[in-house]
Amino acid sequence: MDDDDFLSAMSDVEPLDARQRKRAKHQEAQLEARREMPRELSLTQLERRYAALGINRTPDVDPNPLTLGDVAQVAPRDVLEWKKDGVQNAVFSRLKLGHYPVEGSLDLHRLSVREAREAVYKFFRLAEARRWRTLLIAHGRGEQSAIPARLKSYVVHWLSQIPDVIAYASADRRQGGTGAVLVLLRKSAAAREENRESFGKKSDPDGG
Repeated sequence: MDDDDFLSAMSDVEPLDARQRKRAKHQEAQLEARREMPRELSLTQLERRYAALGINRTPDVDPNPLTLGDVAQVAPRDVLEWKKDGVQNAVFSRLKLGHYPVEGSLDLHRLSVREAREAVYKFFRLAEARRWRTLLIAHGRGEQSAIPARLKSYVVHWLSQIPDVIAYASADRRQGGTGAVLVLLRKSAAAREENRESFGKKSDPDGG
């Protein structure tokens, strides 16, 4: 193609205006964000990625499923113990004895029930993103509260509302005793697949 042919072919081409350039740049940023999306994200990283993709993170409906309604009360020094059907007794025993390393911990002391609800919700989102399995939540005993063990009672109920929780037990004395709870989460799909490959598709030795 000679110069005259090129000029003729480009005669109806107009330069991008500022609005078009901005739209093109935004689309390019979206594609780049999708390409670079890692498998595991912290809450801060998640929010940054959502912003880059132009996703609205302030929905009209509260995504937090944890209740603020009335819950069954436990006593300040009650020992908490529960496991889901299918969790091996040996796994549960190790959890109760504190033999699993704690990968994430949350301190709820001095928080209101409403504040604790939000903190617990974000904590479990973070645990999911980072593929943590063993958590420690310090809720306190609330022996001097107007309603004794109020926050402890809510934590127990909230744990029952989180599908990934497969067991929990009051911590040992070094970790807070009956003022804290150890929580075991089910393995992520990726971790379960890795486990099946490692153990020749036999049953999961960790019960998760």
